Amino acid sequence: MSSAAAPRNLTELQAEVDKLDPRYRLEKVIGNGSYGMVIRAKDNVDKCLVAVKRINSEIFGEAILAMRILREIRLLAHFHDDNIVGMRNLLTPPSEDFSEFYLVMDMMETDLKQVFKSNQKLTDAHIQFFLYQALRGLKIVHSAGVIHRDITPANILVNTNCDLKICDFGLAKEETDDGEQTDYVTMRWYRAPELVMEHRVYDGQVDVWGIGCGGLHRSRHSH
Repeated sequence: MSSAAAPRNLTELQAEVDKLDPRYRLEKVIGNGSYGMVIRAKDNVDKCLVAVKRINSEIFGEAILAMRILREIRLLAHFHDDNIVGMRNLLTPPSEDFSEFYLVMDMMETDLKQVFKSNQKLTDAHIQFFLYQALRGLKIVHSAGVIHRDITPANILVNTNCDLKICDFGLAKEETDDGEQTDYVTMRWYRAPELVMEHRVYDGQVDVWGIGCGGLHRSRHSH
């Protein structure tokens, strides 16, 4: 993969995206993660807002990071469910020698971490609806034999209509009955007891524990 300087502003990013697919009009950088930045954009074909994630060139130099982003792409392309963030497009240069690419995903307004930090009041109805959607999304993930392994409020996206989508499958892994797995997953505050005790064999229950630790059951009394 070739190396290139990262774009310094939205204009340079737009020029980079236009070479791949001019249908997307970038509007605002809304976040930065371990893989790259996330930009809100308008899809001029489908007439909707989307989230465009620019994958940094650094992942090509680290096998673990490359495997994680490949895993996320494969899983996002596999799942088609209302409660799991969907991948709408994958933008890559025509040449095999490139230093960046883009994921286009469903756009959500915020995540539960930001909701909990805000002054917004959550009623019992809000909590029940969020819990229902989160557990429904997990059932789809687990039914496919996959463990998410990073269920935290920051990885549960929501919008003003109270729609909810699970995101960030970079640490997800196929569930096996006999294979050992790493215990160093998810943030420590959301780690299930078997992970805290460094067990190397676990299942989708660690995700359910993460939902329980996510604050939905107590958020009504936290403001």
